[in-house]
Amino acid sequence: MPPLPDTAEIPYGAYWSTPFARWQGSLSHLHSLEFAAHVAKDELARREISLADIDHGILGMTVPQQQSFYGLPWVTGMMGAEQVAGPTISQACATGARTLAAACHEVRAGLADTALILTTDRTSNGPHVYYPAPTGPGGTGGHEDVVMDNFNHDPHARNAMIDTAENVAAKYQISSDEQHDVVLRRHEQYQDALADGHAFQKRYMTLPFEVPDSRFRKTAGTLAGDEGIVETSAEGLARLKPVKPGGTITFGGQTHPADGSVGLLVTNEAGAREHASDPSVRVRVLGFGQSRTEKGYMPQAPVEAAQRALDDADLQISDIDTVKSHNPFAVNDSVFSRETGFDLQAMNNYGCSLIWGHPQGPTGLRTIIELIEELAIRGGGRGLFQGCAAGDSAMSVVLDVSER
Repeated sequence: MPPLPDTAEIPYGAYWSTPFARWQGSLSHLHSLEFAAHVAKDELARREISLADIDHGILGMTVPQQQSFYGLPWVTGMMGAEQVAGPTISQACATGARTLAAACHEVRAGLADTALILTTDRTSNGPHVYYPAPTGPGGTGGHEDVVMDNFNHDPHARNAMIDTAENVAAKYQISSDEQHDVVLRRHEQYQDALADGHAFQKRYMTLPFEVPDSRFRKTAGTLAGDEGIVETSAEGLARLKPVKPGGTITFGGQTHPADGSVGLLVTNEAGAREHASDPSVRVRVLGFGQSRTEKGYMPQAPVEAAQRALDDADLQISDIDTVKSHNPFAVNDSVFSRETGFDLQAMNNYGCSLIWGHPQGPTGLRTIIELIEELAIRGGGRGLFQGCAAGDSAMSVVLDVSER
């Protein structure tokens, strides 16, 4: 029996993201699982990666769609990869990082040679669910709007997402002005991704992007890039009032819900050489970390998750060349910088979820892809992804990009 691989690799270039479209925007009419299959089939063909080479799949999603009970096998079936099975994973905003961890474990255990990760979500038009209660008064059950009700109420901590940001802002004395300074810096960094005709984004994103109709037979429109980006200025941000009376978090200091899909391959060294767009570039996954902080303080959770990922990789924060974060609130970055010492201005080059939106399941994986590309532009190095998730939790990933 051959020895098990000591690491898992991401073939350089064997990943993609659609543009992220604002809530109720240009992707809101698409069934997210059908959309993921449609995009993945095209992107794999564009990279000349055969479906026959894939022997495991993982689907990451957080917002149920009609018949999503069938999960990953339905998606790969729609793609024509009928031999591929695997789980469906939902871990709120940590879904992207969790799917990567699951794929790496599968490859390292020798259970798969090449795993396909597909993450997809449509926060638009989320389902409205009724829960029967035959023994309740009059037999009437409970109900919820899966997206909006869960944004607004954590059943354990008994607060809304924005409350966690306000709690952390108060704990660390992070003012609205400081948050807005972070937002302005992140917008400036995002402009670098749009320079030269979206040159950075075109390293992993097909642009202009053809938006299919709901039957996936015709093109219903095109997206030149991410949809829903709000023009930002210091003067405009200064005019915004906090969302909650007496608070500090404005609409400018937080992300917006979005729709989109992201895919990525994880394989062993031989597979990485075969499927990479440039086999001389090696992308290794070095470590993972997970954490859960005190109730109601979600934006500070990534600090501990990042330290655990660094410990797993046997590294220090001083060994890290670049950091990318899933930052639904500007306070996330302020806290991370204060606690770790990593330069607040240097984090999140080329963009982040604070700016380009948050479709939940795909968000972390797109951020990780951008981390890889930033490191490739630098000529290699080590990168850290970190991001918070519902339930006051977080996940982090350490990567290394080098010459083979």
